[in-house]
Amino acid sequence: MSDTPFGFGLPPEEPDNGDEGKKKGNQGGQGGPANPFGFPGMGLPGAGGTGGADNPFAAMFGSMNPNDLGAAFQQLGQMLSYEGGPVNWGMAKDIARRTVAQGTADGVKDTSVGIAERSAVEEAVRLADHWLDGVTSLPSGATTAVAWSRAEWVEATLPVWKELVDPVAERVGAAMGSVLPEEMQAMAGPLLGMMRSMGGAMFGQQIGQAVGVLAGEVVGSTDIGLPLGPAGKAALLPLNIEAFGKDLGVPSDEVRLYLALREAAHARLFAHVPWLRSHLFGAVEGYARGIKVDTSKLEDVVGQLDPSNPEQLQEALQGGMFQPQDTPEQKAALARLETALALVEGWVDAVVHEAAKPRLTSADAMRETMRRRRASGGPAEQTFATLIGLELRPRRLRDASRLWASLTDARGVDGRDGLWEHPDMLPTASDLDDPDGFVHREQLDFSEIDKMLGEAAEKRGRQGDGNGDGEKNEGEENK
Repeated sequence: MSDTPFGFGLPPEEPDNGDEGKKKGNQGGQGGPANPFGFPGMGLPGAGGTGGADNPFAAMFGSMNPNDLGAAFQQLGQMLSYEGGPVNWGMAKDIARRTVAQGTADGVKDTSVGIAERSAVEEAVRLADHWLDGVTSLPSGATTAVAWSRAEWVEATLPVWKELVDPVAERVGAAMGSVLPEEMQAMAGPLLGMMRSMGGAMFGQQIGQAVGVLAGEVVGSTDIGLPLGPAGKAALLPLNIEAFGKDLGVPSDEVRLYLALREAAHARLFAHVPWLRSHLFGAVEGYARGIKVDTSKLEDVVGQLDPSNPEQLQEALQGGMFQPQDTPEQKAALARLETALALVEGWVDAVVHEAAKPRLTSADAMRETMRRRRASGGPAEQTFATLIGLELRPRRLRDASRLWASLTDARGVDGRDGLWEHPDMLPTASDLDDPDGFVHREQLDFSEIDKMLGEAAEKRGRQGDGNGDGEKNEGEENK
C-alpha cells in the first residue's frame, strides 16, 4: 500500500513559467515542515513574513506577479465559498485541463485528433475485435471506437474518478470535524464550514493535478485495469501512443494494434461480466470505510486552538494529524481489490498474447514492454496509489497471467472464461500463489447442479398443482 494515500505528501512540481517564473519561484524558498496535502511553497508578498513557504494555496496560485493577484484572490473567494461534496470537482477539472494545456515534460502539447488518426484507431479496434473472437468466448464489448485528445480523456474519465475518489475524501473530511468536542463544534460552525471548503479545494487540486499529468501518459481508457471511460467505447489516444512507441523499434501500426487489442479485451470483460465493475468499486468503498484518521495531534491542540489564528491551524495541518492509518478493514478491502485487478489484467494479458502471437512479429516485445511498464510502477499505478492508496503488485499480474494461460490449456477457452460467471468461482489470492493447484483442482459441474435445481423446482410445481386440485375436489364433495 502506498505510504501517501490520497496524495498526502508532495506532488510533482509544476513547470516553470519561463525565466520569470524561475526567478520568482526561487524567492519563496522551500524550507519548513512538509504540507500533508501536497501544496509546494510559494512566494506571495506578506505571507507569514517568510516569503510564503509552505503556503497551502501555492499549487493553485504558483509564482505570479502583482497583476495576477486580483484573479488569484477572486479564485480564493470561489474556493472558500464552495459548498459541494468532499471534492471540489469543478476545481479538479480546471486544474486538470490547465495541466494538459501546459504539455508534458518533453514539451509535447495536446492537439486535436485528425480524421486520419480517428480512422486508424477505428480500423485497429475493428481488427483487434476480429482477432479476439478466436481466443475468447466473450463477445465484443465495444460498440464504438473513439480517438481522444488528452483533454477529451480528462472530460470523459472525470465522472469515474469522482466515483472512485469521493468515498475516500468523504471519510477523511468527516474525520476532520468529528474529533472536535460537541460544544466546540457548535461554537466553531463557521470554522468547520471553512475547513470543509478548504478540504474540498485541497482534494480537488491534488486530483486535478494527478489526472492532468496522467492524461499526458495514458494510451487508452483502461490503463489502470478499471473502466474509466463510458461503457461500450474503446478509446485510444493517438498522441500518447506515438510517444509510447517512439523508442521501441516497432512499426507504429503494430503498436497501435497491440494497444487496441488490450483496450478491446478490457471492453469485452467489463461489458459481459456484469458484477465485475461493482465488485471493484465496492472494494474501493470498503477501503474508504476502513480509514481511521490519526487525530491524536489534533486532540492535543484542540483545547488551545484559536479559530482566529490561521497560522496555528496551518501549523496543525503541517503536523500531519490527518494522516490515514492502516486498519484490518482497509487491508482486507485492498487485498480483494488487488486480487481482482490482477485477475483482470492477467486475463487481458493472456488473451491478447494468444491473439497477437501468431500475427504480430513484435508480440513478445510488446508484451514485455507492457509488463515492465507495470513492474516499474507506471504512471497509472502511481496515480491510482496516490488517490486511493493502492499499489498493484507486478508479481500478482504475472501469476494471474500464467494461471489464465494454464486454464486455457487444461479446460479450453469456454472453461476458462466460464469462471467469470460469478465472483465465487474466480481464483483467490492463495490460488495465485499456486496456479497449478487451482488449474488441476477437481472442477464442480455446475450444469448438473442447475439440472438438479430445475428438476426440484418442476417437482414442487407439479405437487402444488396437485394439492390445489385435491382441495378443489374435496370442496365440491362437501357441497
